Amino acid sequence: MSKVYFSTWNGEFINNINKPEDQWEESAYNLPVQYDAHRESKAFIGWDGVAVFNEDVDVIRLAAEYAAQYQVYSEACGRCAPGRWGGRILYDMLDKIARGEGEVSDLEHLKEISKSMQITSKCEIGKTVPNPILDIMTHFEDVFMECIDKKKPSKHYKEDINYIAKITAPCTDACPAHVDIPGYIEGVRDLRFDDSLMATRQTMPLAHTCGRVCPHPCEDACRRTNLDEPVSIMELKRLGADYETDHGFGFFHPEEQKPKIDKKVAVIGAGPAGLTTAYYLALEGIDVDVYEELPVLGGEVAVGVPEYRMPIGKYNKDIECIKDMGVNFITNTKVTADMMRQFEKDYDAVMVATGTRISKKVYCDNERAEVKGYWGAIDFLDKVNLFEKYGYTISKEDQEENLLTTDYVDLTGKTVVCVGGGFTSMDVVRCSIRANAKKVYMIYRRDEKTIIGNTTYEEYHEAVEEGVEFLFHSAVAEMKDENDILKSLIIDKFELVPDPNGGRAQLVKIEGASYEIECDYLIPAVSQSADLKLLPEEWEIEMTSWATIKTNGKDYMTSRKGIFASGDCEYGPMTIVNAVGQAKRASSVIARYVQTGEVSLTDDEIMEDHLRKLRVYDKKEKITGWLPGLPREVSVKLEVEDRKYNNKEVNLGFTQEEALSEADRCMRCYYIAMTAV
Repeated sequence: MSKVYFSTWNGEFINNINKPEDQWEESAYNLPVQYDAHRESKAFIGWDGVAVFNEDVDVIRLAAEYAAQYQVYSEACGRCAPGRWGGRILYDMLDKIARGEGEVSDLEHLKEISKSMQITSKCEIGKTVPNPILDIMTHFEDVFMECIDKKKPSKHYKEDINYIAKITAPCTDACPAHVDIPGYIEGVRDLRFDDSLMATRQTMPLAHTCGRVCPHPCEDACRRTNLDEPVSIMELKRLGADYETDHGFGFFHPEEQKPKIDKKVAVIGAGPAGLTTAYYLALEGIDVDVYEELPVLGGEVAVGVPEYRMPIGKYNKDIECIKDMGVNFITNTKVTADMMRQFEKDYDAVMVATGTRISKKVYCDNERAEVKGYWGAIDFLDKVNLFEKYGYTISKEDQEENLLTTDYVDLTGKTVVCVGGGFTSMDVVRCSIRANAKKVYMIYRRDEKTIIGNTTYEEYHEAVEEGVEFLFHSAVAEMKDENDILKSLIIDKFELVPDPNGGRAQLVKIEGASYEIECDYLIPAVSQSADLKLLPEEWEIEMTSWATIKTNGKDYMTSRKGIFASGDCEYGPMTIVNAVGQAKRASSVIARYVQTGEVSLTDDEIMEDHLRKLRVYDKKEKITGWLPGLPREVSVKLEVEDRKYNNKEVNLGFTQEEALSEADRCMRCYYIAMTAV
């Protein structure tokens, strides 16, 4: 709820003009009434209307400044005259009226141009910029007429007011890394793959990676969904990165690296969060040392995500791009509390990005780590991927502990049961298939729809095709062993019982429906926890109830000054793109902190947070003016028998013709939002 003086946002008409403030009707939307901790907003204007927060707002200048912001972006497309020239006419006429030189005919001309842009502009930025301007002219016509009749400037025309604008799109807003998605798709459409990649790397350095293993929440907020099907956003992302790599070009960085500023930062962990932090700090001219416990770089993506999903050669290209910035990597180094104490003295800031690499328990009866065949998902995937990707073999001690007869993971003749329902569990079961297991089960407490929501439609169905059997509405009740060697599991069955009060349906055990299955390996992949022994106890760093490092979720500073955290160790197990999004924001904050000693957000970041609360995508919106029924391109996948016993990349990506066809489906849904402060 937001207290407003006047609002037309998203069709909600609120008019509190001439009403006492204690009688003001409130808006149902999270409008940015309070801009930041120190400043209140005067007004907010955007693609879906206008909101005025107090009566002392110059609405004519507000409209003119909004039209002026459009000039920054109107040339970016240039594919239609209304979009290209209409915005300039809007600004010129609004500014003319605001200067006190307007005529009555200018108002009619403004309305005519605005309606023409709404109808004939080819992309959303041209269609939507007139929306709030028309609202202002309609509901504040008396203010316009006063300036026109009296030939006087609008009331704050000559005053210094801060107008802060942000360009966004529904897909960009939904992306945790806020990637300029319409920008990189436009690069593909124009066959400028270098431009496409640079648009991605503005906020996402791991283009190869997130073009392959991202759960693409952006596609859930694609306006094309309201017309037919979402654009295949994720698969278009990898094209620029593959173009760079396949043609042997140097790295297309989004901007030139700044000169060194004699500041240095330590980053603990070389996974997605650590790599992202290092990249953007290095771009700012800051020296970065990255410490990694594993013998290889890349964190869980390197040793957890299988080769068939994320080829290590491609991931290593992302890492080389970061090395190209001069980042220093130190591997085989487990950071201790004593080292952290020294880092605090030696570095200007420290980023903790250690991930979550401790597998949590299933919490069944007789669940004991000493039972052979009970194998944590993280360790299992480490053993598989360190061998498949890097050739690291398994020691005799580990072979014995995990009932192996080879120096790599060979599950011939074995039955594997994985408990989970997310990406890690999917990786476990599909790797087990490739390790030649006789039978592979995944046990999940909820249903097929939920597991697809937790992962992706493609990931689930590819697993089914490869022979994984999913046991839904089930849970492991007991491990049964003989002389500490796992033999079988007792499985409980559940049913969903509707909540009579309308809440979430509850899982209730079905009495008498439990059964036993033979099992050689039980691999828990229900979640992971963070190993945070590296944090000195006397620092008393505040923790969350999930035993992760607590920050405010905006600037990623911990309770100890100069110590930052991002990624899984801050939030708990998350997707790669979430970790990248956190680390990109944190690196921006750290870059300012090491120079000023202050923690702050840029206006762009503040607006990002406001828009996320407000929500840019409207799933109920009816889309018109675009050709419906254009089929979504589907990339070629390896056939089941060609992939299930090897680690060849399953998704072969788009051909150039498919990529161009899919890029043409993008409706270029840029929007402009602006706050007067």
